[in-house]
Order: sequence, then structure tokens, then C-alpha cells
Amino acid sequence: MNNHNANAPSNHENPISYLSRAFNQPFPTINLKCVSSKEIKDKTMSLKIKNSHGYNGISTKILKLRIHYISSPLTYICNRMLSSGIFPTRLKFSEVKPIFKRGDKNDTSNYRPVSLLTSFSKIFEQAIFNRVYHHINNYHILINEQFGFRHASSRDTVSCKLTKNILTALNNKLLISLQ
Repeated sequence: MNNHNANAPSNHENPISYLSRAFNQPFPTINLKCVSSKEIKDKTMSLKIKNSHGYNGISTKILKLRIHYISSPLTYICNRMLSSGIFPTRLKFSEVKPIFKRGDKNDTSNYRPVSLLTSFSKIFEQAIFNRVYHHINNYHILINEQFGFRHASSRDTVSCKLTKNILTALNNKLLISLQ
């Protein structure tokens, strides 16, 4: 489409030059606020009750039943992660299990792999995600053309926007090119 974005890189532009031009001011330092025991409890209670579990054998069902006893240590661990910037390697491990889809149970292509994370990592990831997402939105770090992983944005949103732009260009008798 001939609707050229002034910040878009040219085909031959050095990526570093483009980034320097597009982001002429440095990004603000990210300052992730601490979590509270209440937030850890709320995040735990918002998890779906499941009997499945990661390598540690603790399901969300068990975790929800005992969160009042362990919320303080979990809060401490999460705040240490936020202050150090390190997500413990052990919490990145998952147990991969094959889940049967349909058809012949002897045919391996009828199974799909499912990664089971620990319930603890789900709570910590959610707390970290909320803080990073808030920072990105608060300082307008993502461009408007970034549709994935954003609130109130989806493939449908980008399809509608693309269709609208194409129809507008056609109505204005502009040349449409797929580059």
C-alpha cells in the first residue's frame, strides 16, 4: 500500500540507524514494584482447579487449599526474582506428556505434547507479566502495529484494520502493493 510510515525502515537501511531514529529517547528504566502476600493469594485463587501437575507433584488444587500457609515464602521468592531480575532455572522446567487427540491410539501422530509447568511458576510468571505489561503500556513502548499479546487485540483486529486500509486505498484510487 502507498500509505508510507515515516518511521518504517527502508529496504537498505541499517537496523541500528532505524532503531536510533525510531527511538531517539532511551526507554525508561523498568522498576518492578514488589508483590504482596494478598496478590500472591489472589493470583493463586484465580488459577483453574486442576489435578495435573508439573515435576514437583503439586497441583493447583492442592496449592489453592494450602496457599494461606505458604503465601509469605512465595511472596519473598517472587520479590527476590523481581529485584534480582533472575527467574530460577528450576521453575523453567516442565514435564512434557503426550495427550491423545483421536483415532488410532497406536499411531503417535494422534498425540499432541503438553508441557506441564509447576503451579508456582504460573503464579510468578503472572505477577511478572502484569508488571512488564504495565510498564510497556505506560511508556508506549510498543508500536500500534504490534497486535499479538496485547489486550483487546487479536488476529481479527489486524484483519479488520488491513481490510479497512485496503478499501480506503482502493476508494482513493491508490496503488496497493504487497511488500
